Amino acid sequence: MKALGIVARRKRKFKNTTDSGHNYPISPNLLNQNFSVDRLNQVWVSDITYIETTKGWVYLTVIIDLFDRKVIGWSLSEDLTTENTIIKAWYTAVDNRPISNTLTFHSDRGSQYASLTFRQILKSHKKYVKQSMSRKGNCWDNAVAESFFKSLKTEWVYKKHYEVYSDAEISIFKWIETWYNRNRRHSAINYKTINELELEINYKPIAA
Repeated sequence: MKALGIVARRKRKFKNTTDSGHNYPISPNLLNQNFSVDRLNQVWVSDITYIETTKGWVYLTVIIDLFDRKVIGWSLSEDLTTENTIIKAWYTAVDNRPISNTLTFHSDRGSQYASLTFRQILKSHKKYVKQSMSRKGNCWDNAVAESFFKSLKTEWVYKKHYEVYSDAEISIFKWIETWYNRNRRHSAINYKTINELELEINYKPIAA
């Protein structure tokens, strides 16, 4: 790295967006740091982070399928309400990958995830969706989502300057939809791109 003039981009201090000081029920930790899955729609993980603009903070919510590490749902909002964070991201995820088998949905203990409104949405899928939450103060329980945010910020956001919400929205869309979900190689899927893996699992040889 020294010979090539390459230096590491330093991690910045993160702002806490998790409000766990609420009276909503807490779900058990069903995931238990088992990040290896066998199929699509087996486990989705989700988290919320902040992004700075000159007009104030905006908040990014993502839902990631552990099988191929694809961001299947996300939302950018100017507040941390349940409606504008996880509910918007959830409906996008379900549109992209309809639920037809047992799914574990894992997140931290934030009020958005624990809220009665969001729980009712999960329950509407009847027997299919099981909710899972990290242990209190344990970021390792949601390490895949945490790692995604670290990559997003160090590879992209910290190199940018956002004046307003729309600047951040366009920029985040570009990184997620044209880079991360299409062309970025992922160690968790044998250094393939998500596109390459999708082509593999969707390929069906024609019978002779």
